[in-house]
Amino acid sequence: MRRSDREIKDFDEIIEVINKCDVCRLAINDGDYPYIVPMNFGLNMEDGKVVLYFHCASEGKKLELLRKNNKVAFEMDCGHQLILDKAQGNCAMEYEKMSCTMAYESVMGCGQIQFVEDEDKFAALKIIMKQYHSEDFEFGTKVIPVTTVFKMVVEEMTGKRRKNNTKRNNKKQD
Repeated sequence: MRRSDREIKDFDEIIEVINKCDVCRLAINDGDYPYIVPMNFGLNMEDGKVVLYFHCASEGKKLELLRKNNKVAFEMDCGHQLILDKAQGNCAMEYEKMSCTMAYESVMGCGQIQFVEDEDKFAALKIIMKQYHSEDFEFGTKVIPVTTVFKMVVEEMTGKRRKNNTKRNNKKQD
């Protein structure tokens, strides 16, 4: 990681970032170019490993690609905040006079997809609902047979954070 000062090294802090996110982007192998798809997801810890659960319709490009190659990368981010800051003092170079950047938290990594068996789909869908603080929502079970549920056992992941350290109000400045 180029900016090691922004790396989140503590495992529990990485999990906190995941818990704040509401979209996980999967990068799936599609030959010359990756196929990236945003997905709703759920987080579960199983045997000390991070497992991400996903659901979708029972057909489509994403499933075709996953059945060919189940190795994927993922990325999720949250806490976006625009940071506009005028530098103090005399700057030698023009680009240093105004700073425009973004505060964020992100997690990315990789793993392998495994399809969830029919008898385990209900529990997996409850894990997904928990991510959105709706674990007690009684969703219709009639759609479960026509829903594909899969999970990714995360093999490696990293977290990164850029905090807003400015003391100014970061609204658009005149």
